[in-house]
Amino acid sequence: MKKILILISLSILLINFGNQSFAQSDDKLVILHTNLGNIVIELFPNDAPNHVQNFIKLVEDGFYDGIIFHRIIPGFMIQGGDPNTKDGDQSIWGTGGPGYSVNAEFNTIEHDRGIVSMARAQDPNSAGSQFFIVHKDSNFLDQQYTVFGRIVTEESFATLDKIASVKTGEKDIPVNTEQVKITKAEVVNRSAVTNLLQLSEPERVTTPITTSSGFQRYEDKTLDIEFDAPEGWLLQQPEKTNENSPDVVVVGPRIGPINPVISLTISNVDGKTLDDLIQEKAKLLDDALKTGNLEIISQEKSIINEKEAFITNAKGIFQSGGESYNVQFKEIIISTPKKFYIFSYSNGIDEFNDQLSKFDDSVNSFKIISEPIKEIKSASASVEAEEKGGGCLIATAAYGSELAPQVQQLREIRDNTILSTQSGTTFMTGFNQFYYSFSPIVADLERENPLFKEAVKLAITPMLSTLSIMTLAEDGSEIEVLGFGLSVLVLNFGMYFVIPTIAIIKIKNKF
Repeated sequence: MKKILILISLSILLINFGNQSFAQSDDKLVILHTNLGNIVIELFPNDAPNHVQNFIKLVEDGFYDGIIFHRIIPGFMIQGGDPNTKDGDQSIWGTGGPGYSVNAEFNTIEHDRGIVSMARAQDPNSAGSQFFIVHKDSNFLDQQYTVFGRIVTEESFATLDKIASVKTGEKDIPVNTEQVKITKAEVVNRSAVTNLLQLSEPERVTTPITTSSGFQRYEDKTLDIEFDAPEGWLLQQPEKTNENSPDVVVVGPRIGPINPVISLTISNVDGKTLDDLIQEKAKLLDDALKTGNLEIISQEKSIINEKEAFITNAKGIFQSGGESYNVQFKEIIISTPKKFYIFSYSNGIDEFNDQLSKFDDSVNSFKIISEPIKEIKSASASVEAEEKGGGCLIATAAYGSELAPQVQQLREIRDNTILSTQSGTTFMTGFNQFYYSFSPIVADLERENPLFKEAVKLAITPMLSTLSIMTLAEDGSEIEVLGFGLSVLVLNFGMYFVIPTIAIIKIKNKF
């Protein structure tokens, strides 16, 4: 009955409005002229007024003339709108824009074939000029990107298919860029286009848009674990066929040649140390390294959630179903007295960094359910306050970065050297009371905003370097700890207060 009503409604539209498709505006369409054909775009100002206004302005200003579709993934989408593609330096393609951003206008329109939506960075409010046209239904993008239009002629769909089928190279960049160049973009009146398809209203998501944390909490009391998995990813618990098979697998939506995958494998220690396990894995990887199919990018020991860990970053060529794929992966082994917890993340090389932060956040959220919460003791409040409160801002900023080993080293200095003296214990007690009056709040902000976390990491780097001076107090005597401690305080006071003050005064005097 519903289909019959839709057909009746379409018939009425055909009689009363001739060649008009469903439209939120009867005035403006955008035509993208390319060497493979034209693409006519109908706009949705009711759903995304600011994006539509911005798109029309850029077209009228000639912004898109000469720009190419620089990222082409058949079966997914074609992306264009980067002014950097007018230049030959492909290393910066995909990073350009108009010099400003437009706040997100996420709406309920589904990302079906032919939909035009705005590209963006991790920040939802970072859209500018880059847009993409959906080649095949990609509903996992719904309500995460701003839909502002769709293509509305048979030629447009044919051109979309032609562009999606061109030969591409690294980073999905077309080999022949002239084929996919927008030679001219123009705004026209709807009445000027005579071959519009008769389209009904675009399909919409029926559930309301809700603010999401971006994660789903996974808990398994049998495995005695819990951690945050990326929201919308498929959680699976495959049958455990051997000790090296994963206990939990989380599969994300496919953007590139393969799906991003996060897995957790749990194995018993059985008398092995972390170094023993590292050596075992090195032997397993040896054959792949000799053939050249695998390249180790980096390996290092670290501390994660107060536990000893080993991190491996690698990339290689892997075979599946007769196809070869360039894959990058990151593996983190977390060692405990009874078990090894091995987190792994893999994705296509070009898409690897897009989901890396989600993997790091998942690992950072990992907890052993039965593990007791440590009690707060004044002499080591900086450790336990992390678990009771919002966290240590230094540890949060340094987590998963090259600074993590330095932070752990400083903790060891604190526990083994500073706290072995009366003056050091007195200082740490007073410092902790001050530091943890604001640290949990800042640490929470770091977790919510990756850019803020990077800013904090840059800010604390000089401080971590100066604190390393305390390694010179080897014998832990009162005099050495006090002397080197005062030196550290003077250095930090100079870096963070005196030098900025002098700079501000000089700038003020100049202007």
